[in-house]
Formats: sequence, C-alpha cells, structure tokens
Amino acid sequence: MSQQEGLDKLYQFDEEFKDTIATVDAEGKRVWVYPKKPSGNYHRRRIVVTIILLGILFAGPFIKISGRPFLLLNVFERKFVILGQAFWPQDFFLLALLLITFFVFIILFTVIFGRIWCGWACPQTLFLEMVFRKIEYLIEGDANQQRKLKKAPWTAEKISKRLTKHTIFIIISLLISHTVMAYLIGIEEVINIVSQPPSEHWAGFMGLMAFTAIFYGVFSWFREQACVAVCPYGRLQGVLLDKKSIAVMYDWVRGEPRGKLKKKVEETPKGDCIDCKLCVHACPTGIDIRNGTQLECVNCTACIDACDEVMLKVNKPQGLIRYASHESIEEGSQKIFTKRAAAYSVVLVLLLGILGFSLATRSDIETTILKVPGQLYQKTDDGFISNLYNIQFVNKTFDDITLELKVLNMPEAIITKVGEGQQKVPQNGLAEGVYFIKIPATQLESMTTTLKIGIYKNGNLLETTKTKFLGPMKMGNKK
Repeated sequence: MSQQEGLDKLYQFDEEFKDTIATVDAEGKRVWVYPKKPSGNYHRRRIVVTIILLGILFAGPFIKISGRPFLLLNVFERKFVILGQAFWPQDFFLLALLLITFFVFIILFTVIFGRIWCGWACPQTLFLEMVFRKIEYLIEGDANQQRKLKKAPWTAEKISKRLTKHTIFIIISLLISHTVMAYLIGIEEVINIVSQPPSEHWAGFMGLMAFTAIFYGVFSWFREQACVAVCPYGRLQGVLLDKKSIAVMYDWVRGEPRGKLKKKVEETPKGDCIDCKLCVHACPTGIDIRNGTQLECVNCTACIDACDEVMLKVNKPQGLIRYASHESIEEGSQKIFTKRAAAYSVVLVLLLGILGFSLATRSDIETTILKVPGQLYQKTDDGFISNLYNIQFVNKTFDDITLELKVLNMPEAIITKVGEGQQKVPQNGLAEGVYFIKIPATQLESMTTTLKIGIYKNGNLLETTKTKFLGPMKMGNKK
C-alpha cells in the first residue's frame, strides 16, 4: 500500500455507526450512558441560560397580566390564556395560526442554527442535564464512580446514596408536576387541591400523581431515550439541515488523520485530533461527534468543552469541535442567510402579519344566531312579522358584561328578549338567550331577508353578525 493510499484510508470515516444506535448493544439491550461530568466555557453559559429559563418556567403560573394568567392551557375546559389574552374554541383559527407560525419559526431556526433548541432551551435537556445529572454527580460522583457504584454490592453506603438520589428525584418531579398542572388548570386550583385532602379532589390528585410518575420515570430511567427514540425533532434534521446549517461539528479537515499523541516524530502526517475519545465520554447520548451530524446529537456542547480542554493541554488551537457548518469546514466560508432561509423568512413574516392583524381585529364577543327549529314566522296584529331565534354569546374578556342588540340595516326592526332582564354574559363564560325579531310587513320585499345584527356594550359596537329573516311571499312576486 502506497503512502497516499494509506492517507486516504485514514481520512475515511468509520461507517459502522450508521448501522447501530449508541445506546443499544448488538443484542438489542440498552446501553446505559454515563457521561463525563461537563465543564468549560459553554457549560457555564448553559448554566446561566438554564437558570433564566427554569426561573421563568416555575414563576410563570404566578405571573399575572392585568390580573390574568401569563399562560393557561386549560384543555379540560377548553379555555386558553396566552400573554393575558383569553382564547376559546371559537378562536381555533387563531390558535392554529399561532402553532403554524411557531413551527415555521422552529423550521427557520433549525435551517440556520441546527438543533440549538435541544441543547439550550428544551425542558427535557435542561432538567436532565442541568438538574438531575447534577444531583447524580453530587451524590454518586463522576462517570467512573457511577459505574463502580452500579457494579458494587448493596452495602449501606450504596443504599444510602441511591435512596437519597431517588428521594430528591421524586421531590423535583413533584415540583415539576405541580408546575405543569398550574399551567393546565391555574395556580389557584392547584393550591386548592394540595391544601385539601385527596378525597376532596380525586381527579386533581390522581393527575398530579400521574404527572409525577411520568417525570420521575423520564428523568431517572428513560433519560436520553426521549430524545433518541421518541422526539421527532431529531429525525427532522435529515430534512431541515443542509451543508450551510450551523451545528456542533468536528473539523475533519484539521483533525484527520487522527492518532495518539507521541513524542517520537513520525513520517506519517497527523491531524490535531489525538483520538483521546473524551468527546465521546462527555456525550450524554453516547455518540462520537467525529462521525458527523447524527440524529442523537442534541447540540449540548459537552464535546466542545471536552475537546477544547484537551487542545489547551497539547498546545493546539481550540475549536477542533465547534459550532460550524459543513460548508464552512470544507470551504472555509460561512453563509448564514441563504436562499432557503430567506424563503422561510418570507413565509414567517407573512404568517406574523396575518396573525397580528387577526389578533388586532379580534372581537371580545363571539355571537352565534340560529333560528329556533320548527319555527317559520308569525304575523302579529300590529302588522309585524316576527321570527324566533336562539342566540349564544361567548365573553372572551375578564369582565361581566351586559349586551344590547340592534338590527343595523333595518332601523324599523325590533329585537325583544324572551324573559325578564337584560342579556348578561359572565367573564370568560357563555350565555344563551331566546329573542324575537319583529319587522313591519311592509318593509319585507322577499321571503328571505338578510339582517345585520350589531352587538353593543354601553353603546359601543363590539361585533356584527348576520342572520336570515323569513317572511311571507309577496303576491306581486308570485308567478
């Protein structure tokens, strides 16, 4: 074999990683991952970001905007509050548009910056790597100490460590479950549930226990499998990422051919990678980043910090593993805003414009007018034609309101509510009423007339809606 053939062989990546998952062995059994305790510049930055994001997460249920929740996703009562604004099933279009806009933003962000969301902002990664593993390192030690503890017999020390760790895990899982429930049913209702015996709120109590069990199971046992086997976002990378996308990457141009660091000078040239495998030991999903971008990679930067530490020790430049694109490593140039990113940006701007306009023109009242089934029209002695309607009102505000109805396109029309009192609609609630609409027979020119109904509050027009009014056939129109 010639020297050039030998070099070409050294530059080729090991392709076996494509046939297996790092956390599953040849027999299909799970390989437990013991990542090396992370440290370094990127890790310190992630700690700051984690403190901010988790602070917002746990403070969220207590934050009020004009006395309204900051975020409430009450799927049980089909009531949603986002940034202090209430949304109902009637606002499905707005919620769907909001979700579409969010997904387009995620796509755009991924096209440009890869899976940075997973490593820096995803709750799964934040809790697992920055909370639960931190506790594990504190109680059981670094990766090698954890391996030894697992193989060790069940002594008093091992039982004490495991019991302490899992007790803390359960307490944190309880805290997370109560926070999630507060986002679903409101902090006041959660406080009401926990301050009374379980027998008073069986459904709420069982919900809290179920959430606690799920979070405890995910963070104490399932762990990285949630990212590798469950989360679809990693698989979307194959569609969304291209050679211009920025992700955590190994600089193969500079690093290959890799080889152990030796004092003796060798004829065969070597790259900067000394094949210490610390980047593999630091990875929380067990992959080798030197094999290229993989669906298991969550861009947590643990491999960057581990490699930078080694490069300093061997007097070589940092950044052998860094945030970069395939194109920038291969060609030495980096373009962030590509044609593809520009196309997604245009779509995102359009969606934001539509969403903003829809929110700005959104009515505080949603009115549905339906004719009473089986009723056509009635003639009255005073020369009027009347129709009977069921009208439903949805109040999207946080105040009780009293409504008044008028026919806008026919001033002679009279709207009368069946029963006593004015039409009142409770805050964040709905109300129904039965109404007669009377129109002078002389004003009707056909059997069907379209009426434009205005809904007023204290003389201010809140919303307009339309309905059909049925009348007798005009003799002059009869053929």
